[in-house]
Amino acid sequence: MAGQALILERRGAVAVVSIDDAPYNRMSLAFMDALEACVAELAADDGVRAVVLTAAGEQNFSVGMNLKELPAAIRERGSADAVFDQRLRVEAAIENMGKPWIATLFGYCLGGGLELPLACHFRLAAAENTQIGLPEMHLGSVPAWGGSARLARRVGRDHALDMILRAKTISGPRALEIGLVNEVWPNAELKERAFALADELASMPRLAVKGMLECLVGCESKTLEQSLADERRAVHATAGSPDQLEGMRAFVEKRKPVFNR
Repeated sequence: MAGQALILERRGAVAVVSIDDAPYNRMSLAFMDALEACVAELAADDGVRAVVLTAAGEQNFSVGMNLKELPAAIRERGSADAVFDQRLRVEAAIENMGKPWIATLFGYCLGGGLELPLACHFRLAAAENTQIGLPEMHLGSVPAWGGSARLARRVGRDHALDMILRAKTISGPRALEIGLVNEVWPNAELKERAFALADELASMPRLAVKGMLECLVGCESKTLEQSLADERRAVHATAGSPDQLEGMRAFVEKRKPVFNR
């Protein structure tokens, strides 16, 4: 998919999706079309068990949508809603894929450059020179790719109001403090740490990971009964599976299990 502002690479059971438009890594129409196709491909590939979402270069993850494209995009797609709906569709596909996605946040992570990582299951940020935010208020507008809904679910209403209404950007360490990211690393180590986390997640039992993602994604809006029913489905899906039997054998034999063989 090179040449479409997106690069897809494989590192064993880990796929690496990179925005390829350095230094700002804008999310163009071509990128979104390529990403939508890429997400469908990764969902169908049983050999992929974790995905890292990153960007070319070391300066910025993404400044979001290329706004200069928007008027032409509206004419081409028929409406602004059609443009935004594609982005929401891609984010939902990532969130509900059943395979963990890990985003790396460094440099500018603005607008869509935060909204896309918000659909991922893990977010790792650089410790230095990172500006994370939804600055649409400065444009007289509001987030359009689910940013307000997902940010509030990740960090709570008060932090979301503070960031969105003030068009406020925050650092990687501050993002860790409010629960927006899982880990903070020096920029020079960030991508390698994301790859290591992806390898760790890919080594976990595939059906169990899928089951827990189905339980926990969107759990904020589920009743307790719905969450318990999801958990029970995961129990039945893993019971008697090769990985569950391997885990039990390894426990009895006092060794580390080897899953996904």
